[in-house]
Amino acid sequence: MKVKKFKIGIKSVKDVLDDFVKAGEAIERGEEVKKEKAIYFESVKGFRKAITPKRIELLHLIKEKHPKSIQELARIARRDIKSIVTDMSILEELGLIDIKRKKDGRKESMPVVDYHRINLEIAV
Repeated sequence: MKVKKFKIGIKSVKDVLDDFVKAGEAIERGEEVKKEKAIYFESVKGFRKAITPKRIELLHLIKEKHPKSIQELARIARRDIKSIVTDMSILEELGLIDIKRKKDGRKESMPVVDYHRINLEIAV
């Protein structure tokens, strides 16, 4: 399994916009801008709302058990399918999971976690 570096951080909107402006200025000067895979929240409260203990548990189950469908994940997690689907949508939107969808036959979706660790970075 490949290792994917993925940062989750806490930054104010002002800090995010400042970073955006600095990157734009560097591009205008013809400098190369380092690409970073990261998600930033405005506060620890926002982070806690998005990255809940149950969602972290799902990430771990997906990585360890390799369920072939979201239904199988719901059985493994012993949770109802509706809450699993909601959590999968949020985790996919955040970029923390990939969902491989079958094109033929039943429309099963297979969740995939292809990294080992998430680093949380908090600016002070």
